[in-house]
Amino acid sequence: MIISVINTVLIVAAISGLLALLLVIADLLFANYGEMKITINGKKELVVKGGSSLLGLLNDNKIYLASACGGRGSCGFCKCKVNSGGGPLLPTEKPFLTPQEIEDNIRLSCQIKVKEDIFIEIPENIFNVQKYKAVVTEIKDLTYDIKELTLKLQEPASINFKAGQYVQLESPPYEKSRQSASRAYSISSSPDNQHFIQLIIRLVPAGICTTYIFDYLKSGDEINFTGPFGDFSIRDSQADMLFIAGGSGKAPIKSMVEYLYQHGSKRRMIYMFGARTRKDLYYTELFQDLEKKMVNFTYVPILSQPTEECEWKGKCGYVTPFFPEYIRDPQNTEAYLCGSPGMIAAVIKGLKSNGINEANIFYDSFA
Repeated sequence: MIISVINTVLIVAAISGLLALLLVIADLLFANYGEMKITINGKKELVVKGGSSLLGLLNDNKIYLASACGGRGSCGFCKCKVNSGGGPLLPTEKPFLTPQEIEDNIRLSCQIKVKEDIFIEIPENIFNVQKYKAVVTEIKDLTYDIKELTLKLQEPASINFKAGQYVQLESPPYEKSRQSASRAYSISSSPDNQHFIQLIIRLVPAGICTTYIFDYLKSGDEINFTGPFGDFSIRDSQADMLFIAGGSGKAPIKSMVEYLYQHGSKRRMIYMFGARTRKDLYYTELFQDLEKKMVNFTYVPILSQPTEECEWKGKCGYVTPFFPEYIRDPQNTEAYLCGSPGMIAAVIKGLKSNGINEANIFYDSFA
């Protein structure tokens, strides 16, 4: 009886798989959609061959929407407004869209196949995003699982970006991945250095891009990236600044603090960096040196799980209990956060309970 049930399940699964394969083959062989038009912001037209994803077709025409997952529908970054021609909203899109976004016809471009003329809207600054070729000039170990990459730009030879923005680094096909893949990494260097960028990259076990970077990429290799992306940036005010980050979330904060130092900012700045143990700390000397050079800058590393080996004499626990000690004027404080979604949510809750207006909380969240 059990064997019969198992055989039935296997047969049904095999038939379902075969039907799915036949549908894919039929779509490839017989679905000749011909030429289609993509109209962007009511003024720019692209003539494309129908049948491919909107994200891919835009990329082919050097219009790069953010896509940290490389178009696999798992990051939710490649959003655009579709006024007509996008077909019905797919179940694969809904988890990444708010009710308001759905009402406003926001879609994931990687999930839309262009099968008819389509009219879309994208932010104007997307047209400033470019694809860059670069050479790796240095790979430095910052911790046991975090590396710093220095990339010298080749073509174009310079980049304009805001402190806090990110790029999408592309790993080529290699023995553990038959396809190229792109992932988002924040720029850690100052925007004043336009001929090279630095990235802080944390190892993701079995991650396609990080495995390539940690195990295969070498100094002198060429690598491509697109960017800059993102609106996580310094606001133009004189409010106190509270920076909070953990792990590789130090990247955009480093870019911001170095930029503010280089431009002689007098704003009051507190940087609280959370780590588990002492071996997870890095750039400590750099930020301690900035403390000496900047009158109003304070660096506060905090360990959540210090061990005896750490011989740690600094602050312990999570960052939120220390907010009252460092928030001087909640109504005149801006908070800049970078870390995991869970960390961001906990910190926002703590900031709000300490009187900081949510409108003054800015963050870059990564999974």
